[in-house]
Amino acid sequence: MNDVLSDTVDAFLDAANPEPPELLQEMTAYGRERDFPIVGPDVGQFFRVAATLAGAERVFEFGSGFGYSAAWFRTALPADGEIVLTDYEESNLATAREFLGRQDGATARFEAGDAMETFRRYDGPFDVVLLDHDKPQYVDAFEAARGEVADGGVVVADNVMAGPVELENVTSALEGGEPVDDQTAAIAEYVEHVRDDPGFETAVVPLGEGVSISVKR
Repeated sequence: MNDVLSDTVDAFLDAANPEPPELLQEMTAYGRERDFPIVGPDVGQFFRVAATLAGAERVFEFGSGFGYSAAWFRTALPADGEIVLTDYEESNLATAREFLGRQDGATARFEAGDAMETFRRYDGPFDVVLLDHDKPQYVDAFEAARGEVADGGVVVADNVMAGPVELENVTSALEGGEPVDDQTAAIAEYVEHVRDDPGFETAVVPLGEGVSISVKR
């Protein structure tokens, strides 16, 4: 399901994209039944392709929930790769361990607590960094990650068009209007920050709740 595309385009994507692996179908149902925010299979497939194009071997996630995005990324990683999951809630990571324990692939590390603090304990380079945590921390997380992202690696950020923000409000803020709340201000600041960064090439993709992808030059 997409929150920023028409039902017609949503139906096309359902028909055009490959069927997700069985485990990811189960995880999609798990998230939707519990109204747990997940990126969904269209964004998940996009994450898989982005990781493949980056030749990813190592991934770090700022915000992992119950491991949905990680499971998608992991399908693109080599068996000797690594993915680091972070979440404030140990219960979310416990569920992630259960799901990812049924998936072959790269080593998965589960880190409860503040993602920024966790990131400082890890040495780069990472080929993919996902930002899907507190929106007011997006710019700080990007700056923390920029020196640890491999050349040709990517930083992807979720919720830049919907979710905790409204598309019209973000657009207004990007056009110079006063942000309606802190979440909107943070997302607009992030979009402008990565758009204007000469060290990265950035595009916004209207899938799910809107994804920004920035490739390190």
